[in-house]
Amino acid sequence: MKLQVAIDRVDIPRAEAIIDQVAGEADIIEIGTSLTKEYGLRALAPVCERLAARPAGETGRKAVLLGDIKTCDEGKYEFDLGFDCGFAYLTVMGSSSLGTMEVCAASAADHGGEMMIDLLECDESRIELISGFPDAVYCLHTSVDSGATADPVGQVRAFKARFPQITRIGIAGGIKPDQLAGLAAEGVEIAIMGSAITKAGDIAAACRACAAACHSA
Repeated sequence: MKLQVAIDRVDIPRAEAIIDQVAGEADIIEIGTSLTKEYGLRALAPVCERLAARPAGETGRKAVLLGDIKTCDEGKYEFDLGFDCGFAYLTVMGSSSLGTMEVCAASAADHGGEMMIDLLECDESRIELISGFPDAVYCLHTSVDSGATADPVGQVRAFKARFPQITRIGIAGGIKPDQLAGLAAEGVEIAIMGSAITKAGDIAAACRACAAACHSA
């Protein structure tokens, strides 16, 4: 299972400082929606270049960046821009039109990038409608405003039973370190963690421990 570390509500120098502490352990580093809105993708391109120039860590892992742009329209323009700026993953909202998701998927394929579909507030009928993107990662997401995911392992298990056609699953929303092994056992592809790592007293140590739990399963 991959570990994605989400960085939100900080300025670019602080984001770069956090990246320096987690880049050797995390698989994916998320530049959160707050940063992409406050600074814009072009202003974040140097962050992508800086990470790309970094050597792999002692573990041999080399993190890539995800831009949590939450596209809901103008899909080709936003995805082309994000990939051109150096992001490896970009997000599109599950509530957006099928046309938007189709052009986002085409952009990801053209750029050798990854599309993540954010299922925030998507009900079962909506998920069924948009379940035909086999190359996409579908992210189960409980919003910050709603609080932490109560039972992420149970949520994933129920989701897999309801939507067996979706094989690439991510999960976000207050994920705790002691839940990672269970998520990995359920076949989750990406576990997304934010403040449990980025607000820890020792960010590098917190990331190292979470990465170990993700990669040992």
